[in-house]
Amino acid sequence: MSKAFPFPAKAVLFDLDGTLLDTAADFADVVQQMTVQAARPSIEFTAIHKTVSNGARALVELAFEIQAGHPDFEERLDTLLALYAQRILTTKATLYPGMDALLLQLENAGIPWGIVTNKPERYSRALLESLGLSTRCSTLICPDHVSQSKPHPEPLFLACKQLNIDPQDAIYVGDHPRDIDAGRAAGMYTIAVRYGYLPDAPPVEQWQADLVVDNAEQIRQRLA
Repeated sequence: MSKAFPFPAKAVLFDLDGTLLDTAADFADVVQQMTVQAARPSIEFTAIHKTVSNGARALVELAFEIQAGHPDFEERLDTLLALYAQRILTTKATLYPGMDALLLQLENAGIPWGIVTNKPERYSRALLESLGLSTRCSTLICPDHVSQSKPHPEPLFLACKQLNIDPQDAIYVGDHPRDIDAGRAAGMYTIAVRYGYLPDAPPVEQWQADLVVDNAEQIRQRLA
């Protein structure tokens, strides 16, 4: 039997891309469309998968080998974001295996769950609506709502305030060191997942998370 959490969780908060949802296929479609139009070599899916967590700017850098400040950078970025907004309407994104069962268990237990992400609200909310998750999610905190994004703890403090709970009574789940840094700074119990868009370094075991899991089922078992 899995060991339970050391306290009764009053809320569970998730990072979005790479933690709650696998969104890499949408970004891959957009990047490949742009490289074809620009007559550039296609980008390997594995490279896109590793870059998704770092946002749209990182994807432009990957696809076109240009940096911010390049004359074409902002135009490429605007195109990528416009195409992604269209792609969300017929998204290929999915909940990670075992995640829907985890969310249902939380809902049945009366434990609210929410999302704290560095993805802008326009795309985050549209994605949740496309997947039928918007009414289930108790709070959605994006960079639009705060002055400082993760790894700063401000977004997590705001989420807990909206849920009327103390951060120390909540769990934060993420797939990047900045998620764990933000959760620790907020005084929350942190869970790092191995299945997301993890950076090459440092290894997940060095993120100082309270718990590292291979899948959502391992979280669900501890809540049982």
